[in-house]
Amino acid sequence: MTQLILFNVTNGLIIGAFYVLMAIGLSLILNLSNVINFAHGGFLVVGGYLAYTLEPYLGFWGALLASPFLTAILGLAIERVLIRPLYGRDPLYSLLLTFGLAFMFEDGTRFIWGAQGKPFTVPDFMAQSLSTEFFFLTGYRLFMVAMVAVTVTLLFLLLRFTRAGIRIRAGTLDLDTVSALGVNVRGLRSLNFGVGIFLAGLSGVLAGGQLGLEPTMGAGLLMPSFIAIIVGGVGSLIGTLVGGLLIGVASGLTAVLLPSASEAVIYVLMAVVLLIRPRGLFGEEGMLT
Repeated sequence: MTQLILFNVTNGLIIGAFYVLMAIGLSLILNLSNVINFAHGGFLVVGGYLAYTLEPYLGFWGALLASPFLTAILGLAIERVLIRPLYGRDPLYSLLLTFGLAFMFEDGTRFIWGAQGKPFTVPDFMAQSLSTEFFFLTGYRLFMVAMVAVTVTLLFLLLRFTRAGIRIRAGTLDLDTVSALGVNVRGLRSLNFGVGIFLAGLSGVLAGGQLGLEPTMGAGLLMPSFIAIIVGGVGSLIGTLVGGLLIGVASGLTAVLLPSASEAVIYVLMAVVLLIRPRGLFGEEGMLT
């Protein structure tokens, strides 16, 4: 029984790590630009399939490094052409736009790579279990969790100690004042959007190595990522981090006792949190902490 609980908690942490990367990228874009990016899951899929395409030429490590940057470049192009003209307008416009983009990404993936799933292979030494007792702990799983931890730490350091990061944090509080101080708000929004899409692309590569690649995989991870933001508190990156891990572990533990409710439990958790604290666990709306 103990091993079964550890197995499901580990799976919950792995899935929670995907939610964290996805949700933090979503939160960055939402907090600064007020854009609810329903295409975020599509960018995750693009990141994973680009890595699959590049792996025969660059190897696993080269694909891991290149794919998130290429995904971010695609995101910047879409932001410049389609999303930027909608800044300052009703958020419903950007929501509908990105909702349509999500379908375009999904159908485009099917058209280019086919409707069948694709394997994204990881190095053999990383696919091996670390012990016979804890067979579910593989080198790749530990690498993935470490990769998420390092990425999130670097992001928090960037936001806390660099000029661009400080401007992003200030912009989430009062973008008009930041603009009045002479900051290029368009460039700031583009940089912030690019970072958010980079995180989505990285999520796609890591998820591809663990779950395999499917055209619909982004949609399956998108809604729990939104829930992670709500549970943690809109405007709080630390809350998003905690929310992603919390719903992942809750889903994993529920799978031990009631497997059929492992997905439903995250919605129940969201409802409970909102009833007790409507702003979320760490939420101060508009605050980027």
